[in-house]
Amino acid sequence: MAKIPEAQNRLFKNMFVCKNCQSKIRSDTQKVLKGLTKCRKCSKKAFRPLKKK
Repeated sequence: MAKIPEAQNRLFKNMFVCKNCQSKIRSDTQKVLKGLTKCRKCSKKAFRPLKKK
């Protein structure tokens, strides 16, 4: 199965997962690194990148 770049960008670009409640959020990488982004569900600021399957 061929990987389509547009689909890869839509699914994985700027996607992060909360380390506490595992909810997904789309945010700019620099905002996450600076701690300006917080989770909608638990209000924590700890995120990890989404793992590609």
